[in-house]
Amino acid sequence: MMDGQAVDDQAGHFKVGRPMSDHRPVYLNLLKIRLPIPGIVSFAHRITGVLLFLALPFAVYLLDLSIESQQSFDHVQQILKQPFMLLVQIVLLWAIAHHFFAGIRFLLIDAEIGVEKSVMRTGAWLVMVAEVLTVIVIVIGVST
Repeated sequence: MMDGQAVDDQAGHFKVGRPMSDHRPVYLNLLKIRLPIPGIVSFAHRITGVLLFLALPFAVYLLDLSIESQQSFDHVQQILKQPFMLLVQIVLLWAIAHHFFAGIRFLLIDAEIGVEKSVMRTGAWLVMVAEVLTVIVIVIGVST
């Protein structure tokens, strides 16, 4: 194929041949892209899924350690009361809440409920509010 020559592609459309260099990947600066709120919820849903998956081995280890004996149970309680571990627990609680509420939102979207742009934006905001309220209620409930 030569430049400027019309070619029939598999879909039956004619197009003018272009040099291969036009199909190179485009550099996207991800720090400058401003996602809409539904995009942020979608991205966070993926991140929380990975985070929860990576936390599973540690959670299983702590569960195994806690059922060995009374001393090991006390040791697990000491581990979980450390300030860094309290922060980790709050982050994991947020991850569970976000993944749960965003997952329900995506199931509704898969059922073609709320696929209009304004409804998707409202649904994304509802996910954000629900996850924050859930974390606040649980943290306040546990601390009292």
